[in-house]
Amino acid sequence: MSVGDQIYDLLKRLWPINRSITGKGVRDSLEILKEYIPDIKIFEIPTGTKVFDWIVPNEWNAREAWIEDPNGRRIVDFSENNLHLIGYSLPINKKISLDELQEHLFSLPNQPSAIPYITSYYEKRWGFCLRHHDRQNLVPGIYHVYIDTTIAPGFLTYGELVIPGETDKEIFISTYICHPSMANNELSGPCVATYLARWLLEKSFKRYTYRIVFIPETIGSITYLYQNMPYLKKHVIAGFNLTCIGDDRCYSYLPSRNGNTLSDQAAQHVLSHYAPDFKKYDYLQRGSDERQYCSPGVDLPIVSIMRSKYCEYPEYHTSLDDLTLVTPSGLYGGYSIMCKTIDAIECNTLPRVTYLCEPQLGRRGLYPTLSQKRTDLFSFKTVKIMMDCLAYCDGFHSLLDIAEIIKTPIWVLAPIYIKLRNEGLVRDL
Repeated sequence: MSVGDQIYDLLKRLWPINRSITGKGVRDSLEILKEYIPDIKIFEIPTGTKVFDWIVPNEWNAREAWIEDPNGRRIVDFSENNLHLIGYSLPINKKISLDELQEHLFSLPNQPSAIPYITSYYEKRWGFCLRHHDRQNLVPGIYHVYIDTTIAPGFLTYGELVIPGETDKEIFISTYICHPSMANNELSGPCVATYLARWLLEKSFKRYTYRIVFIPETIGSITYLYQNMPYLKKHVIAGFNLTCIGDDRCYSYLPSRNGNTLSDQAAQHVLSHYAPDFKKYDYLQRGSDERQYCSPGVDLPIVSIMRSKYCEYPEYHTSLDDLTLVTPSGLYGGYSIMCKTIDAIECNTLPRVTYLCEPQLGRRGLYPTLSQKRTDLFSFKTVKIMMDCLAYCDGFHSLLDIAEIIKTPIWVLAPIYIKLRNEGLVRDL
């Protein structure tokens, strides 16, 4: 089975679970991920904990919710689609008129076949979401509304995996696990992150340590930063927020607030060669956890590499973001581009030549001894890359800088650079 198919199968396992920023759905999802990456550690932060300007809210769990029309027919049912219930809805068991019910209903007139995704984490209310064409068919009368939920002290739960490398300098990968059944917006991130973790665990050599967190969006990243910010600021050299990385439509990139970090450079370099028609967004178009990681005073080098960006595709935050929107090939594309970006950072270095003027490459078998365009051992293109690389190995340009200058993918340049280094012609500073 291909990696893309494996990621998709994991996504289908997680699909039915009702997740929110706290509660059983998050724990159940993390327990499934633990089957794939057993070393993941699960942490629970008590509700009521103050984290910067926020307080971790009470834990919410939902068991059952429905609406019955005047004829006793169940017209909205949480068990059929968990987007029907507004997140953090209060419990209720009441019979009310249609006019009163309408005050608690939400639909999308411009997308009449979609169930919207709506939450109310920090304001007490209850409500249901439904397809607009179903809402239009409601008849006057008395409706029975029933919501079986609890909002009570508990915990905010998140998962963390640390994969040691040769140094304690870290690449930080964050993804959120806090939405109900949506495929690209919710599940593509943690599923791709899980298989990135498996790939990293199998790599024989890792220069950097990798920290991968599965957290509730916003309150989770704020809580995680509250606990770990001094360490992260000291050790993280690059990082990525993984979300919306599973469809087939496009690739996109959202920069860090500063826009000039190693993460920005690696992401744009890889995308420009791997998917040159990628969409580049401005930091002002942010909307996920980069808001916390890149905020003033935190300033972590976090960017987002995505397929169709959140808020930019029509199915976003609706029931149309389903298992048909993401595909094995789309997930594999997101996974592959993240692997290439990580490899780009791994092989980046600060090189400097060890000889003045051009070295004598011919006697080292690195340059053709016949003056012709091509021989069995050499191509003009490879030699040109080698000579151009040497021209910028000045101790000021990184290998990624050089790859950009000479317009060569770093995965092509790196093996050539290694040959030069093995011959003692360059060294890493």
